[in-house]
Amino acid sequence: MRALIQRVSHGKVSVEGQVIAEVGPGLVILLGIGEGDSETEVRYLAEKIAHLRIFEDEQGKTNLSVLDVGGEAIVVSQFTLYADTRKGRRPSFIHAAPPEIASPLVDQFVSGLAGQGVPTQSGDFGAHMLVEIDNDGPVTIWLER
Repeated sequence: MRALIQRVSHGKVSVEGQVIAEVGPGLVILLGIGEGDSETEVRYLAEKIAHLRIFEDEQGKTNLSVLDVGGEAIVVSQFTLYADTRKGRRPSFIHAAPPEIASPLVDQFVSGLAGQGVPTQSGDFGAHMLVEIDNDGPVTIWLER
């Protein structure tokens, strides 16, 4: 499982011109599910991200989590995080989990993050989405489990 976490002042997801998720300040999490991923990775990453200290305190140090600042999150399923570009010019996605496995794990991750106390919204699995990210900092963190 791979997560690209961006600290945002504002984030928004639209499908066919309709806003389906919007947050700010908080996190936009691009989540990739790989072959062999399970609920174990879901639980680990949800807990890790909820408590990850990437927000600034009064002294400007990154000592606060999204929970500490009362932030929200949007989770966007992103199988392209498993792109393999070692051969040729077109990425291969053979290491991404198939939709019938990935979709329920994304839903479990959204529920798990919300269960940690982070108000969490999600994109639309498999849809063509317009994702707006106002990266704050910029702060972008890559997590893999």
